[in-house]
Amino acid sequence: MKTSELTYRRTFLGRILGAAAAGFGGVGVAEAQNRAQATPATGPDAWISEVKGTHRCLFDFPQHKNGVPLLHILNYINTYNQAYKAAPGTVGAVGTFYSLGTQASIPFAFNDTMWAKYRLGEYTGLKDASGRPYTRNVFYRPTKDDGHLLIQAYQSPNIPELLDAVPAMGIENLQKMGTKFLLCNNAFGAWCLELQARQKGKADAIQKDLAANLLPGVTIVPAMVIAIEKAQAAGIRYNRQ
Repeated sequence: MKTSELTYRRTFLGRILGAAAAGFGGVGVAEAQNRAQATPATGPDAWISEVKGTHRCLFDFPQHKNGVPLLHILNYINTYNQAYKAAPGTVGAVGTFYSLGTQASIPFAFNDTMWAKYRLGEYTGLKDASGRPYTRNVFYRPTKDDGHLLIQAYQSPNIPELLDAVPAMGIENLQKMGTKFLLCNNAFGAWCLELQARQKGKADAIQKDLAANLLPGVTIVPAMVIAIEKAQAAGIRYNRQ
């Protein structure tokens, strides 16, 4: 392999894997003071004030895509920190949980108990390395052993270096790095009706159960279409996944 090719590969992977090497969020983004904070919003838009930084982007992913959008958020934050030398607290991101159907990202919003109770691994078609449907929210605290999901998404031969990024792209770690995750209330209600239609129980009871088992830090917004509009009005860039 040419020296230039080796340099590019190491630089690219270094940017993606930076958080893993730094101890998952070692940059301290979430804890740092924001020096360019927008005027805090109120009511259903209060979440906007939680997205800190001068570099802010909303990653719009109604489909889970085996977690690839989470890898893109990690890449966004790490590249600003490493290649652009962005100071701690100046880079923030937003991730979206919504839509219907087995490819929807909405199951990302709930804890392991709900994944086991409603068989969300089976629902999404996401299986562990042994071929069994996940009974935990694999994207909250993923490990290298879950890296096969990315390989499947890319339809690629195994890339060992890519697997090192998997723990760092977990929802919990991205929150520590400055990412805010949103759940669409309209999609949430419709999804509970879908689960009812799939014989998972009564929609009202399902919604109450799931709402009590949101991942820490996930905010329910009235409608994702409006949240996206409000984010752009507040100067948060848009990235469709």
